[in-house]
Amino acid sequence: MPPPLRGGSPRARTIRFVAVSALAGCVVAAGAVGAAGPWEGGQRRAERARAAAGPEVDRDERGGPVRPAAPPVLAGLGGRATAPLPAREGLAGALEGLLKNGALGAQTSAAVVDVATGQQLYGADQDAPYTPASTIKTATAAAALAAAGPDHRIETTVVADGDTVVLVGGGDPTLTARPAKEGAPAAASLKELADATARGLKARGKGRVKVAYDASRYSGPALHPIGPNENIAPVSALMVDEGRLDDSDHGPADRTTDPAGDAARKFAGMLHDAGVDVDGDPAAGRAGGSGERLASVSSPPLSALVERTLTNSDNDIAEALARQTALASGQPADFEGAARAVTARLEKLGLPLSGARIADGSGLDRADHVSAAFLAGLLARAADPARPELRPVLTGLPVAGFSGTLSGRYGADAAGRGLVRAKTGTLTGVNTLSGTVVDADGRLLSFAFMTMEAPSGPGAQEALDRLATTVAGCGCR
Repeated sequence: MPPPLRGGSPRARTIRFVAVSALAGCVVAAGAVGAAGPWEGGQRRAERARAAAGPEVDRDERGGPVRPAAPPVLAGLGGRATAPLPAREGLAGALEGLLKNGALGAQTSAAVVDVATGQQLYGADQDAPYTPASTIKTATAAAALAAAGPDHRIETTVVADGDTVVLVGGGDPTLTARPAKEGAPAAASLKELADATARGLKARGKGRVKVAYDASRYSGPALHPIGPNENIAPVSALMVDEGRLDDSDHGPADRTTDPAGDAARKFAGMLHDAGVDVDGDPAAGRAGGSGERLASVSSPPLSALVERTLTNSDNDIAEALARQTALASGQPADFEGAARAVTARLEKLGLPLSGARIADGSGLDRADHVSAAFLAGLLARAADPARPELRPVLTGLPVAGFSGTLSGRYGADAAGRGLVRAKTGTLTGVNTLSGTVVDADGRLLSFAFMTMEAPSGPGAQEALDRLATTVAGCGCR
């Protein structure tokens, strides 16, 4: 079992020991911990009051007494707004020495924010714009949720136009041509779309068609400014399985250079398997206004796409989220239009954007610049009860030592294991970490630590993880 946090008050060590020791047997609760949970609404107090009142005892179906469920092992994202705030001087004393660690390089920035009040509790060069790398995905996600809503789904449709059926992409990179696999992320199925199309055609007496495909919902260059890369496919409104050429669903992989054409060819093959003859090869085209809609499939809700994006640092979905923001905002669905739309949504959220530049949705572009104060403030805003649509920005954050891009960090003996939830950001010479912790006194805090020109990527990551762990273990008064 992981050891308790070292340092801090005896009370803080005791609290952290209980939480971390119990964690090994309760990893399955990690998903439920992401929500504030019923325990914050006074349910436990009500049960205790009924027990103290005397003879009335609830019984289960076998006549035995109903025992109340155990409280959650880890604190929920709601924290306790009544818990004492860490002192600025205490946080400074705990963090400033760590920020001078040579592993972080010469350029470092930090911000710690109290989520309940939005008050900045600590800052070091916090307003200076730094390259965020993939932590910019939290901004992309927040903008998409604000623009389109957490329940929005991306449709892929098929339209009949005479003797031609047109496969129309809506911008869902998770549309899959693979058979459903246990444990795989939920996704819209290209085969289901082909089967539904075949049924519609047969009902209309058509057994032979041509296939065209329409990816015109997105405009502008398809290639990301970094060029062909195993970390991202050409950005297209029509693709299957993120353009991957292997059976992976996240991480680097060889990518197709023609996502839309490949998707259409797979669709045509599935249509043939469903009993419809296809003349020739699929060709690029447009769905005419007079076409008849034959079938459609929908992506998982935007909330699920956001969580998948943040947990796995998925560049393809992040760029799709940016373009969905553009479409919802009346902007062209290209890199520039998406950047304008995301920036405008972030401004409406009242976030500090001085010196900021949003260049893409994924953070692969080094032209992205935001501050540590912006990143920490964004996460605090995502926890605002008045902004429930932003909640997936928090629930999608990887959990230290257990999920996503933090699964390989915070080893079995790391004090912050299971306590830190954070988005990672890594480019050559750039390392960032932005997330949330519930501190030793039960206060929910957001943080952002950014560094550039560190001598070693792994060394910088370890130093950033130590900073986040320190905030988690801090009563700091």
